Amino acid sequence: MNEELKRKLACELLALSVFRNILNTETMQSFVSFLTEKDDIKKINFFGEFVYSLAEFNYSFSNFLSSAVLTDENKYILSMAQKKEVSKTLLENTTKELKIFSDLSKITTEDLFDKVDFKYVPKFENTKTDFVKLYEKQIKNISKVGYGIFATAKMFKVLNEQIIPIKSADEISVDSFIGYKDQRKEIFDNTKALCEGKPAANILLYGDAGTGKSSTVKACANYFYNEGVRLIEIRKDQLLSLSYIMGKITGNPLKFIIFIDDLSFNKNDDNFSMLKAALEGSASAKANNAVIYATSNRRHIIKESFADRRNEDDIHINDTIQELTSLSDRFGLTVYFEKPNKNLYLEIVFALAKRNNIKTDKEELSVKAETFALNRGNRSPRVAEQFINSLIL
Repeated sequence: MNEELKRKLACELLALSVFRNILNTETMQSFVSFLTEKDDIKKINFFGEFVYSLAEFNYSFSNFLSSAVLTDENKYILSMAQKKEVSKTLLENTTKELKIFSDLSKITTEDLFDKVDFKYVPKFENTKTDFVKLYEKQIKNISKVGYGIFATAKMFKVLNEQIIPIKSADEISVDSFIGYKDQRKEIFDNTKALCEGKPAANILLYGDAGTGKSSTVKACANYFYNEGVRLIEIRKDQLLSLSYIMGKITGNPLKFIIFIDDLSFNKNDDNFSMLKAALEGSASAKANNAVIYATSNRRHIIKESFADRRNEDDIHINDTIQELTSLSDRFGLTVYFEKPNKNLYLEIVFALAKRNNIKTDKEELSVKAETFALNRGNRSPRVAEQFINSLIL
């Protein structure tokens, strides 16, 4: 590829309009700078930066391009996702730019250096890719694969008013659970209804610590990932961001679980009203493609004292108490995870022992497991897992 062809390629890339955001990536900035630079020293430096930036994509330019194209949030994919009319001009521009990316996937290091005066020029991988067909496939399955940031991961969190992917998200699966089948069925059936576009309820999972409430929600999100479900986890102190989150996902063809772990409030908590609005379906705090799943160790998630009931300044004290204690009733479904009895606790212990290839006699294992639980102060699936881990260590 001579300098004239490099300049032509650079011009085509700099003219991108639909996928213009891709030009802001480190990889494309280095690549375009390499194509346009005339000074040899600067040129080889830009090429080194370009190859360096491909490290997270296994040094493959086509892997980078696939990731960048399929996660780009642009006018065309937004229109297709929301089933809006696409103009002829937008369709033509999108197709032409996808063909440019297809051409990029054919380039090799040797193509870029028609004459090499350096002893060492780094190489990169590339695999010929038809991005027109690849993009058509994504559009066809957009309700399951998504677009933009939500095509990059299963689970997300909110940081500085931005939704970002959770790296190394919990990969827990439903197969890892023992017991609590009825509880999980309620949550999974509700999520299945969400996937199918049927009415789905917000859920409060409450009960004793260590019984698998949070793990159940995450396993549910993992199970329905291929059906287009994504989980967005927020802390209690981020509930004021609910309207922002709902605004970002409204109209998205994917389905979302807004997950709030370990939920409880004090009576004067400002976040109370935002959650209440979301549960009651306020237009600014609700999205039709989302449900709220919250866990709590308390059935009544507003902490209330006896002094609150003797408040002499409140004329309508009974109404105030009702308001505070009824938040949990605003969830469409409440699921109770009680601590296991002895039989269930030992059933969990035996199953975990088998899973970890522990050969200890059942009677001996029962005695040790009960002693371990007694020292911890209670029985729970978490305590059973801690006991088994202590044997492994």
